[in-house]
Amino acid sequence: MVFSSMIFLWVFLPLTLVLSRVFRGRVCNLLLLAASLVFYAWGEPVYVLLMIFSILFNYVTGLLIGKAEESSKLTLKKTWLILGIVGNILLLGYYKYCDFFIGILNDTFFRNAPLELKYISLPIGISFFTFQAMSYIIDLYRGKYPAQKNLFSLALYISFFPQLIAGPIVRYEDMEAQLSKRDVNADLTIEGFRRFIYGLAKKVIISNTLAQTTAYFWSMEGEQMAPLYAWTSAIFYTLQIYYDFSGYSDMAIGLGKMFGFTIPENFNYPYMSASVSEFWRRWHMTLGAWFREYVYIPLGGSRKGKVRTCINLAIVFFLTGLWHGAAYQFVLWGIYYAFFMVIERAFLKKWLDKHRIVGHIYTLFVVVIGWVMFSTTTAQNAIYVLGKKMFLIYDAPELVPYVTYRFLSAKKVIIGILAIIGCGPLQLAGQKLNLTEKWKGSIAELIFCGLIFVYCVITLAAGTYNPFIYFRF
Repeated sequence: MVFSSMIFLWVFLPLTLVLSRVFRGRVCNLLLLAASLVFYAWGEPVYVLLMIFSILFNYVTGLLIGKAEESSKLTLKKTWLILGIVGNILLLGYYKYCDFFIGILNDTFFRNAPLELKYISLPIGISFFTFQAMSYIIDLYRGKYPAQKNLFSLALYISFFPQLIAGPIVRYEDMEAQLSKRDVNADLTIEGFRRFIYGLAKKVIISNTLAQTTAYFWSMEGEQMAPLYAWTSAIFYTLQIYYDFSGYSDMAIGLGKMFGFTIPENFNYPYMSASVSEFWRRWHMTLGAWFREYVYIPLGGSRKGKVRTCINLAIVFFLTGLWHGAAYQFVLWGIYYAFFMVIERAFLKKWLDKHRIVGHIYTLFVVVIGWVMFSTTTAQNAIYVLGKKMFLIYDAPELVPYVTYRFLSAKKVIIGILAIIGCGPLQLAGQKLNLTEKWKGSIAELIFCGLIFVYCVITLAAGTYNPFIYFRF
């Protein structure tokens, strides 16, 4: 089930919201847990058992870590932590990376008698709920909170449907108090609806429209991919993925507010960045915080000199690429960003801080090229599009091809322009002119939200193209 579906908007959400107001306390938590399991099982009934297994595994691991802490058996405590981390990684690795690693073995050692691929379907959201579960047992080991003895409370933390299948990645310490007591009031509910509607509009009106162009581009045969098509599609995809993922995050945060939960922000206008390192502080912030807290800092962070810092950054971004997908293009994408993070850390960042306009242009260029790698089906396709179609342009007639209405209509151009304005410049102008606070909660905003919600519903009812990019991670 997805947020931008009629069954969610008109059945699941209203029913869950009404029942959450009827029942309070632990009964409400049980209701939300049941709703979350139904939400996840809607598309993949079998894999809900996998998530339940993950919940039980981490619940028991947490109890064992807590018991070892109480008895001051520190070695045993560390052993349970290691087993917990290994168990989570094996679970994620089997379902997400099994065929990828078999392919590597076949290419390296078994070319003549290749191993048989498993063709395992990827459970939706497994990367997200596994990372949340790992953060629970790691921070428990660090002594940030006692072990959660209520199985249903921990299950709700791991499976809470607003952020279950595409984040934001929520740490247990941010949810612990809210699981037992939280404030649910009219103001928070209204703010939740407001945030949800903006996220829905980002997804349905902007991202879905831009997705039609990018999908059409990737359906072309190689020689039909004219340079103008390639660059236009790359820019559109850059906007599409931002509005797709930030729109989903906005909806998740809004839904959390409706049920009394505060879910952390995931985006802070990343395309306004003036360096790649700043971009990654603004893009998918909860994932960046996870890798910083549980990988970068344990490796030594920036405490052991420049060389070690650069190595740590390279490891983090290699893993970030691999986290996004079990394919060579994601590894290439991670290494690509690792390169820029290292050179900025080594010397470039100081210069970029003094020349923010140049830094902004440089960052956008790097990011657009990065999204081409990210959006392709294989590393070979990425190299082909970047090399032959975007940079090594040698076929003069292709420079200014006739852009057909199928590829770039007037509506898509207008949406593209609005997307550029809305990913930072509009908000920045509103803040400088002191219009943001005046707009928020005003009658004009209420009417605006109502109109865009109606338009979104009409668009969804028409059965338009409605993919979610981050569902495959």
